[in-house]
Amino acid sequence: MRADSRPGSKRGAANPGMLPPVSLRVLGDRDADETLALLRRDPIANCFLISRLEAAGLEAWRLGAEVWGYFAGGRLDAVCYAGANLVPAGADETAVRAFADRARRHGRRCSSIVGPAEMALPLWRLLEPSWGPAREVRANQPLMATSADPSVDGDPLVRAVQRDEVDTLLPAAVAMFTEEVGVSPLAGDGGALYRARLAELVAAGRSFARIDDGRVVFKAEVGAVGGDTCQVQGVWVDPALRGRGLSVAGMATVVRLIRRTIAPVVSLYVNDFNTPARRAYERVGFTQVGTFTSVLF
Repeated sequence: MRADSRPGSKRGAANPGMLPPVSLRVLGDRDADETLALLRRDPIANCFLISRLEAAGLEAWRLGAEVWGYFAGGRLDAVCYAGANLVPAGADETAVRAFADRARRHGRRCSSIVGPAEMALPLWRLLEPSWGPAREVRANQPLMATSADPSVDGDPLVRAVQRDEVDTLLPAAVAMFTEEVGVSPLAGDGGALYRARLAELVAAGRSFARIDDGRVVFKAEVGAVGGDTCQVQGVWVDPALRGRGLSVAGMATVVRLIRRTIAPVVSLYVNDFNTPARRAYERVGFTQVGTFTSVLF
């Protein structure tokens, strides 16, 4: 007769070699404290997730995404944000496999997989047979951060973008996005959602630029703010003016402004093949603190 291994059976309870029960479920607001505690163990890598949860909580209808929680022995061990992006956090090999199984069953609904390379890359390898091929896999993206003002001079003409300058900023933002991601943000709805997001960042004081006679020379935005950490995105210099040090001076001013008005720790991630950008960030004081992977569909 087969031994009784049902939960709660005497034989199962007495077996010291049994693994603790594991489960995966969609998280809700009742899980917020435990989830944020997990994410804050690595606030730089998890800045995006902390930002989203602090702003909208964990209920899917409000967040616009599900957050899957992986539990072992009744304790939350890892999470995965499943929205426009698929973003794992705190996941070991077993949790990554559980997230991949759920994502495979649901089918691909995201435009990218993004996160720490040790989680995002194995997650993609498990999903590739059913989700592939990807448009691009950027396996090695240095995650960089600084918690000090730069020692180099900044550009005094870089400042916060004003609300009435959104349409001035928009062409540069579209050019940056298209150059970086490989597709235009104007596709589909003509750019309405993209412009609305840009206007939201401007209104929040999270968009910075140097604008000379109506021409955007340099720009950068703060895409996420979570606790004491923020993440910079969309750094761009007019192609006709590259190689003149504008990115170093511009980022030096941006870091100072951010640390004074938004958050003391400034982070970003950059493509490993973008050597000029990496050198510019290093001159401003950024150091590598991890590695991200981005899988683009």
